[in-house]
Amino acid sequence: MQINIPTKVQLMHADPVVNAGLKSILCNMCDLNLCVDDSNPLTELSHTVVITDYRSGTEMMRQQQYDDVRVLIITHCDKEWEIRQAVQSGVHGYVLQNCVLSELEPAIVAISSGQHYLSEEANRSVADSWTRSTLTVRETDVLHLLGKGYCNKLIARELGIGVGTVKSHLKAVMAKLNVSARTQAVIVATQRGLLMN
Repeated sequence: MQINIPTKVQLMHADPVVNAGLKSILCNMCDLNLCVDDSNPLTELSHTVVITDYRSGTEMMRQQQYDDVRVLIITHCDKEWEIRQAVQSGVHGYVLQNCVLSELEPAIVAISSGQHYLSEEANRSVADSWTRSTLTVRETDVLHLLGKGYCNKLIARELGIGVGTVKSHLKAVMAKLNVSARTQAVIVATQRGLLMN
């Protein structure tokens, strides 16, 4: 006879309203055998799925204090670079706060069974990033100066190249980012994490 041991879910979201909402939702999931706690006992997190916000989740993974904790981030942070940074920090799941409620169940099941889970939107964002052409070092330099508001002449002077060369690099950057204007290039590059401070 197999005993169905409940999955421990620790709620540690920084937003109290989100935390309360998640507790209510999870406690009413009849299909899952969950033991939901939101009392924050940081010393008792073994074999637990921790549901938290972006900052807390990535910080917890960087500290590497809880080897057997599985971290699910539920957040409004939907930028490509934010998702990639969270995945690279080692989080096990990433779901956006505007997801449908039915997405929580497969996320918790996957994470508690040792797998990883990205919401469809987060997965698409990260997958798209691998199919894009990468910028050369010089194109990246030009893009960074463009992001600082430099005009072509100032970029040329700063990098010690001709204005025509700057224009060629900008043309290549805009083609790779699939944009038609300098301002769009800066916006898209920021969203993708190419112009992080």
